[in-house]
Amino acid sequence: MVDELDIYRTAQLMVNQHGHDAPIHAAMRQDQLSASGDVKGANVWRRVLTAIDVLLVRDRGGSQTLQ
Repeated sequence: MVDELDIYRTAQLMVNQHGHDAPIHAAMRQDQLSASGDVKGANVWRRVLTAIDVLLVRDRGGSQTLQ
């Protein structure tokens, strides 16, 4: 199990590297892992994608309700 700190660290790295295209890159990685049958890996990248969305909303100064 990957903890939330690692998820957010990865998300921040993705945002630093890809900016507002980070969600696209994370979704592509999730799709690749899913297509190869790596369900656990795909789930990790789904969490990273969610964290990226949170970080991007924060960077825009918006607010978001977490579910």
